[in-house]
Amino acid sequence: MSGVVGPEDGSMRELLRVGPGPVDLRAVDPRSMPGLPKAAGRGSARKEWARGQVELIGAELARQQEMLYAAAQVAAGPGSATSAPTQAGAGLVGGRPRRVLLVLQAMDCGGKDGTVKRVAGAMNPLGLHIRSFGPPTKQELRHDFLWRIRRALPPPGYVGVFNRSHYEDVLIARVEELVDEATWRSRYEIINDFERELAEQAVTVVKVMLHISHAEQGERLMERLTDPTKHWKYNPSDLDTRARWDEYQAAYAEALQRCGTDAAPWFVVPADRKWFRDWAVAHLLRETFDDLDLGYPAPDFDVERERARLRDQGGEPSGEQQVNER
Repeated sequence: MSGVVGPEDGSMRELLRVGPGPVDLRAVDPRSMPGLPKAAGRGSARKEWARGQVELIGAELARQQEMLYAAAQVAAGPGSATSAPTQAGAGLVGGRPRRVLLVLQAMDCGGKDGTVKRVAGAMNPLGLHIRSFGPPTKQELRHDFLWRIRRALPPPGYVGVFNRSHYEDVLIARVEELVDEATWRSRYEIINDFERELAEQAVTVVKVMLHISHAEQGERLMERLTDPTKHWKYNPSDLDTRARWDEYQAAYAEALQRCGTDAAPWFVVPADRKWFRDWAVAHLLRETFDDLDLGYPAPDFDVERERARLRDQGGEPSGEQQVNER
């Protein structure tokens, strides 16, 4: 990727991954910038540098996304059972098309919408599957808590983004006492089993907690109350949730600890600085795609024969015509 500067001191997945053992979010500075290279410069210049880098990474993510989508389309086509490539590098695992799922969790004003807009927004909507989760509907409440999540999973070959997720059922359900303790505690292992199942189905899950400070959240809430164009983003219940900040931080810490697995690790992104948040998440996705070793699928037809047929039908203009017309 020409022009893209990688993080220093290791990959972002190494720097931001939640390790084994107890999790203390107080030890993670929401204004820190792990991995930010010296090339970013100092002061306000870093913001513009990071935005430029996110654009460059976005172009690469779009290319990788197209490979993912193309492999699934070929696998689903006529004769795919015998003619479609099955190696992992072609976007398939054991003949099953890959999928990527980005899970975003955060306290109110944590930047989930902004991350979707600036990072996922660089990809082609054709292969993007974005879902937001609010309070469950009456229909959803008649089913187990993963029912609506399963229905929202991205199709094969797509990149899915969850703005909130099944983790709400061990966060808000816990703090607001929507279910009894035995119920929400049992959900940790149910979630782990579910995410292992996704991995077996060739779904690569990237779970990100956007970690903001209490002070930063206060500033962002005040901005929503001050700017009439942002009133629609504010809900009076936001302050009720903010009043229970410590309880939510404890709930997040246990979810990160109990549900951080090799199949679906957790990453904590310091998110007080929006530009750093976007840069970090973009690199997490870039590194994830790189590990998938994607490529465009090989054709199951004779390319030269098809070119000859097209020329016979007068369908291949000269190079000069191509340039002029495009």
